[in-house]
Amino acid sequence: MLLRIIIFAPLIGAAILGLFGKRMSERLIAAIACSSIGVSTIAAFAAFAQLLGQPADTAGVRRISDTLFTWINVGAFRADFAFMLDPLSGVMVLFVTGVGLLIHIFATAYMSGEESYYRFFTYLNLFMFMMLVLILGDNFLMMFVGWEGVGLCSYLLIGYYFLKDYAGDAAKKAFVVNRIGDFGFALGVMLVFYHFSTVSFIDKPGIASIFTLAANKPIEALSTTALYAGGLTTVAILLFIGAAGKSAQIPLYVWLPDAMAGPTPVSALIHAATMVTAGVYMVVRSNVLFSKAPMALTIVAIVGALTAFFAATIGISQWNIKKVLAYSTVSQLGYMFLACGAGAFSPALFHVVTHAFFKALLFLGSGSVIHAMHHDEDMRNMGGLSKYLKITFFTMGAGTLAIAGFPLFSGFFSKDEILWKVRSSTVLPGSLGTILWLLGMLTAAITAIYMTRMMVITFFGEERFRNKKPDEHGHGHDDNAKGHDSHAHGHSATPHESPLAMTLPLIILAILSVVGGLVGIPEGLAEKFLPHSLHNLTHSFYAFLAPVVTIPVIPGNGGEAIAEDHNAEIVSTILSSIVALVAIGIGYTVFKGKPLLQMPSFLENKYYIDEIYDAVIVNPLKFISTYGLWKFIDVIVIDGTVNGLAKLINLIGISLRQLQPGIIRLYAAFIFGGAIFVIGWFFLTVIKR
Repeated sequence: MLLRIIIFAPLIGAAILGLFGKRMSERLIAAIACSSIGVSTIAAFAAFAQLLGQPADTAGVRRISDTLFTWINVGAFRADFAFMLDPLSGVMVLFVTGVGLLIHIFATAYMSGEESYYRFFTYLNLFMFMMLVLILGDNFLMMFVGWEGVGLCSYLLIGYYFLKDYAGDAAKKAFVVNRIGDFGFALGVMLVFYHFSTVSFIDKPGIASIFTLAANKPIEALSTTALYAGGLTTVAILLFIGAAGKSAQIPLYVWLPDAMAGPTPVSALIHAATMVTAGVYMVVRSNVLFSKAPMALTIVAIVGALTAFFAATIGISQWNIKKVLAYSTVSQLGYMFLACGAGAFSPALFHVVTHAFFKALLFLGSGSVIHAMHHDEDMRNMGGLSKYLKITFFTMGAGTLAIAGFPLFSGFFSKDEILWKVRSSTVLPGSLGTILWLLGMLTAAITAIYMTRMMVITFFGEERFRNKKPDEHGHGHDDNAKGHDSHAHGHSATPHESPLAMTLPLIILAILSVVGGLVGIPEGLAEKFLPHSLHNLTHSFYAFLAPVVTIPVIPGNGGEAIAEDHNAEIVSTILSSIVALVAIGIGYTVFKGKPLLQMPSFLENKYYIDEIYDAVIVNPLKFISTYGLWKFIDVIVIDGTVNGLAKLINLIGISLRQLQPGIIRLYAAFIFGGAIFVIGWFFLTVIKR
């Protein structure tokens, strides 16, 4: 029953607001939207507590199941409309509902004054419903329903200001790019069914789950041939294509930075804490399949590492505060996939959790800054805000230290665990683990630099907002559509702190960003620095996930995927801590003196990737569609054939009509001529005989 409440409470809220919200006051709309998510959050924590008290099954897994009805039942195949709470989905549902509730509360004040206030919260509640279906579905088809649902809701929320071209274009871009990934995901699910004749995640009477069946499959060869052989490697790659679309990995990452066209709470909810992590969740959920496909793991790790580095180098050159965070999100998602590719599925999910805390905090904090700056998102127009926005400054500072990997903050534990697992992984062939570890270290340094840059340019130095000219730099897209005239407010006006509904979520998320990593202290650090009695408590996250997460074992590669060398792990942690501290110092020193330091143009223009895509893919497709499919195939061939036949029939009719003009003498002539022809034919035939 609790699972139904978790899932359907947001749907009920969305239905009420969608049907009746237009006639409601803002206060009532906010109450319904937040209370529906609040009910879902309370039910999620209650269900999680119930899960902890559940006896484990024969495989050692605690699980709560709830089947509403049988959805598809054809022959031996059955797919239920059912939900499942296990350690993996339990972790996800806690932070999705909890962080989602905080973002809803923030949005009630941030979106105040919107003409379509009810529509925003309708979409937001509907998104929460779809995300929870994705997480709690007990089979791939249920996951796919939620997967497509969050894609639709993302389209609606990104394009919330649909009268603005930039918002409509960003929404369409997100929708189209995600469809590319979704096509791969759909093919992967079909291939799963082909191999196992089921799509269920759990064993049911008479039906073994995908993962039970896959566990008995042999590990496939580490070769490129395996990619297209139609086996589990092919399945894993197709599923990863879907994840690359949803979680913005190379080459399908281009939609996420443009998605900042949506309101800031949308960026915080969808593009930091929930939707973009769906791909990581799906890969972790499918860990048994990926563990049988070392070639797929290698590709996942390489793509993740390259994405992390690539996006970080772009983030260091952006001036729009939300764009900095957008590329930071792409980079951090790359870290998560790097961990998955190294076989470290649990650390990947741990980084999903800590990332939800500090990235939601940073996005909401940027919203507080934008609110104070009268909806101007350009950091070149800010500066010196720390004395006006004290709560926002300190909370965003906590989020910045967390993402930079500052010692003992949440991101420190999850990021360093990923880097260590990559360095010590025996899943990755040869010295690839070491190479990717070095790339991850470099990315961590760049991350600390560009996040420090964002804080310094925004909160320190000269108050540049007082000197801004009306036409200088321009404003960000986020809330110009609200109709607020920032010039009318005047940039010389003193910025002020946001209301309690906006600052309270910042404070809570800041606390979580500081202490949230303590549940997953790496075993090496706990072994050396903590009393033995605290080991289980500090390492509880990984122990909790252990029954549902497989550690890949590749024959000939040294046994377990993760070598346990605690001394080397401590050295790696110390090294990454030094890198983070030095990078923060570099960022502060450089940008404190030159806050408007210009970066190379190719970085500021994002390596011209959008322009390349336009030239190589988009424009040729438009040309083919316009001049090939439309003007030639549709207009000339299809319309020409249909219209040509109509004209031909019309001409024949006109010609035949001339034979019936209504002139009696002409009819008599025809009859006479016909008679002459028949008689002549008759005589010719007789003469021949």
